[in-house]
Parts: sequence; C-alpha cells; structure tokens
Amino acid sequence: MKEKEILSNIKERLGIESLNEMQRAMINSSAEQGDIVLLSPTGSGKTLAFLIPLLKELHQPNGKLQAVIIAPSRELVIQIDRIVRAIASQHKVTCCYGGHSVAYERQSLAVVPSIIVSTPGRLLDHINRNHIDVYSTRLLVLDEFDKSLELGFHDEMQRILRRMPNIARRILTSATMIDEFPAFLRLHRERIVNFLADKKELDSRLTVWSVRSDAKDKLQAALSLLQSISPGRTIIFANHRESAERIHGFLVQKGVSAGLYHGGLDQQEREVAITLFNNGTNLVLVTTDLGARGLDIADVISIIHYHLPQSREIYTHRNGRTARVAANGNVYVLLAPDEKVPEFITFNDELTLDNDNTSAELKSQVASIHFNAGKKEKISRGDIVGFIANNGGITVQEIGTISLHDHYAIVAVPRAKVDDILSRITRLKIKNKRVRITPIH
Repeated sequence: MKEKEILSNIKERLGIESLNEMQRAMINSSAEQGDIVLLSPTGSGKTLAFLIPLLKELHQPNGKLQAVIIAPSRELVIQIDRIVRAIASQHKVTCCYGGHSVAYERQSLAVVPSIIVSTPGRLLDHINRNHIDVYSTRLLVLDEFDKSLELGFHDEMQRILRRMPNIARRILTSATMIDEFPAFLRLHRERIVNFLADKKELDSRLTVWSVRSDAKDKLQAALSLLQSISPGRTIIFANHRESAERIHGFLVQKGVSAGLYHGGLDQQEREVAITLFNNGTNLVLVTTDLGARGLDIADVISIIHYHLPQSREIYTHRNGRTARVAANGNVYVLLAPDEKVPEFITFNDELTLDNDNTSAELKSQVASIHFNAGKKEKISRGDIVGFIANNGGITVQEIGTISLHDHYAIVAVPRAKVDDILSRITRLKIKNKRVRITPIH
C-alpha cells in the first residue's frame, strides 16, 4: 500500500488527523533495511506505529499470507484487528484467538488472507492442523514482545518461527526492554527506536499517592478511597483472580457500580465487562494484571493498586491505563500496616482516608440493555437506535453507546428510565425478529 493511501484511511476511518513523533520516526526508520525494535510507553500509539511500515511493504493481494501480527492476549489481538481492518484497503485480514470459534476461523483461513492477527497458541494450533501455511510470511510483528517471550509463550513462539524461514522484516514493540533477545528470533541489523524517554513526560502527568489501610484486609480502605477521590473511570488491580472476585463482590454488595475482568472469565464475559466500563454502566473495573495491557479503554482517571505490583514492568503497564493522550491521571497505592514499598514506586503525596465517609455516590447514572442478536442476525446500530427511539419512550439523544457484536448488542440508556424502556420494548419485534431483551444494571 502507498503511504498516502494509508494516511488517508487513518484520517477518514479512525479520525486521526496527524501522526505523533514516534509514529513518524517509525516511518523514517522503516525506509532502511533491517529489523525494528520499538520501545514506547503504553498508550502512545504503538499499533499505528508498526502498522504503517507493515502496510507500506505489503504487495497487492496475491493469494499468499504476507504478514503475521502476534500479540499475547486476545484483547490486544481484537484491538489490533479492528485497526488493521479500518486502514488495510483491499487486503483480507483474519483474526485468531482462544475463545473464538475455531470452525469460523478455519472457514476464514480457507481463502488465504494477506494478514493474520493472532495469539501465539491459536496461531500454532492452526498451523499444526494445516489450516494455514505460514511459509510465505515476509513480515512479522511481535507486539508486547516482552510478554510474548515470557515463560509459557517462549516455546510456542519458537515453533511458530521455525515455520517462517522467509521473513524479510521483524518489528518488535513494547513499553519495556528485555535484557537479551532469544536467538530463534534471528534479528538482523536491528535498530532500536526508543521513545521510552517519553515516559518522563507521562510520569509528569501522573500523581502517585500513598494510601494507608488501618487493617491488613484492605477492602474497607478500597471502598473509602473510592468514596474520597474524584468520580470517574477507576481501575483496581489485584494480583490474583480470587482476590479480584472478592474485591468485586464486596464493592457490589456496598452498592458500587463495578465490573470484573480476569482470565478465568470466558470471552463474552470479558467483552461485556469492558463494554459496561466503557459505556459508563460501571464506574469501577476490578481486574488482574490481564487488564494492564491491550484493552481499548478511554478516559481512565484513577488507578488503584490494591495489591503491590510484583515488578517494575507490571507497575508501568498498570499505570499506563491512565494519563493517556496527554491527559492527567492519579495512581493510588493501598498499603497495609508494615507493608514494604518496592524501590521502583515513588510517591508524590499521601492521602489520609476518612473511614466514616459513606456519603459519596458510587452508583452510575447509566444502565445497559442486552439484545440477544447482533451483526450475524443482520441487526445494525441504526436498527437499534430506530427501534428504541420509536418504541422506548426516549429520544435518540438519550441513547448512549451501542456496542454491536456478532450475536449480541449492548445499549447504554439512562438508569432512571431503563425499567420503563424495557416495559415498552421487550414484547416487540426488531426487523420482524423476536429478540430477547434484558437489563444489565
């Protein structure tokens, strides 16, 4: 693809008027031969930074696989896939990840795509089943390479790359650097495009607070903290699934509009959790470190470390969920009595909790409605808007974000009106289809 076409698609389909300095540096770097290692803070636009050079090197669709993009999590794969499809004119893109239908992916791979975006395990599974031949791959991207090369992905990555002897360029990206690259990557004349110095500018937009809990159990402290800070999207990080579930259950019991996100949930449950957080139904998201990378979440104003991060890299990625795109953010570190603070955490200030404060409103003014039909049932966003506006007793302006998936849709509406809306529409057909419509409070 020509650079002019790529930039035009970015502007028209993504609404991005101009590239940042790091993205322009990647374009300049790609003009030279050799592999590229891009280091840049979370939230700085790395996806576009690696996609532009990759798309520039694609040939016209030729019935062969040309490029493979590997990311460590399904959420990151889905996010990359959405952006690739928006700007990769004329090129077929196939997205593969665990929790997605293998049969559906196999059907898509039957007509060989130009680009595959996949998690390591699912890609290797398709290779082993002979659903795809990656021999012709010329371009390889390893997004969040430090995570992909951790124990658990290392062997899968090695086995995949053995099947790709014709790679002309490798692009590796991350917000952190590793000490040594594995030999099986076969990096050639690699150049490091390092924008981690921008992290200093990011850190200047973060205020890090120490918050002492009176008890070893921090549940009450977490609730008091939520009641003390500015209202807005807040992510609470815990180190274990069981802890995340316990924190979430406690907050919901106390009337907090909170969602839960971790690797033990199925794909749809995770999708719904992010949708409800993004559309304002939930003000708080409780998550493990799975939520520290790859999620498409805007306008997070606060990060709470319920548990201390286990490494500097985890701390960096957690904090990268806020203060994105030149915004400011607050980071709160909950500390139990006598808990030792890692050397990589530096505080700007201390916040003293008022444990008697229970007056703050932690219930969202938004609720969501679930439609048990989506794109595969030929339901569009326009269909849903018209259906609710014509029958639900609210105006188009009162309808919030509509998240449309293959077999379901979620619509944000005013919480105060959700029961009335449902009483009006649940027995009606949409596009002559009987669809189950239920509330998500």
